[in-house]
Amino acid sequence: MDTGLLSIGTFAARARLSAKALRLYDRLGLLAPAYVDEVSGYRFYRGDQVERARLVALLRQLDMPLAQISEVLALPGDSAADAVVAYWAGVEERVAGQRTLVDYLRGRLSGRKSDMSQKFEIKTVDVPEQYVITESRHTLVDELPAFIGASLGRLEQAAGSCGGIAGAPFVAYYSEISQESDGPAESCVPVVDRAAAEAWAAAARPGGTVKARLEPAARLAYTRVTKAQVAYPQINAAYEAVERWIEGQGLTIAGPCREIYFADWDAAKPEDDVCDIAFPVETAE
Repeated sequence: MDTGLLSIGTFAARARLSAKALRLYDRLGLLAPAYVDEVSGYRFYRGDQVERARLVALLRQLDMPLAQISEVLALPGDSAADAVVAYWAGVEERVAGQRTLVDYLRGRLSGRKSDMSQKFEIKTVDVPEQYVITESRHTLVDELPAFIGASLGRLEQAAGSCGGIAGAPFVAYYSEISQESDGPAESCVPVVDRAAAEAWAAAARPGGTVKARLEPAARLAYTRVTKAQVAYPQINAAYEAVERWIEGQGLTIAGPCREIYFADWDAAKPEDDVCDIAFPVETAE
């Protein structure tokens, strides 16, 4: 055995980690000892392993999962740094969403729904008829974000053969989507060329989930939400605020609710506006 090796106790003191943590990191492949005595099972470490041990400890202070720490430490310097930044951006996005959820739950549990409604500004807008290419699916809420991202990506790519995109993409909901209810949801992209859209839909129809159709002109009651507020279930607060406003104005809902995505989702920060929560409305008879 190399006499320059450090016992686990000495190494733990230098690395400011417990021996228990070092044994866990060894078991997970994060920080293997330089030598293990076959008879006693004692672990020994080299002095140059202290830096890696301290990096593991620092990354754990960010609540980074151990498996992700292993991935980060396997990367070269600049890539590892970028991975930490990306991880923290995800944490900030999650916390922003949870902060919104706390506000939503506080209002819901206290019964102060009117206070919660004041957080959202409701407006109306008249939109002309649009020809759209669409993809529909029955999906539960956990699978919804993946469906929206993938389906809108496919539709936006297909719009190139339909004269181009003619308006903001949106997702229409024909029934509730939750952990128990599966919709369906319909992703829609307005396009320029109606004939080309119909030809595309006829050729690309996978099991009847893709089609081209006319979206009629409508008056929409809507509120604008941030990227953080889009997350379920806090997005429910925005939907409820618009529905209560519609009722208070003596209007009726005239079609499926929708989420209109007008911003670059990937580039947006948690506090950036990205989406309108909208309902088609008409005057109650």
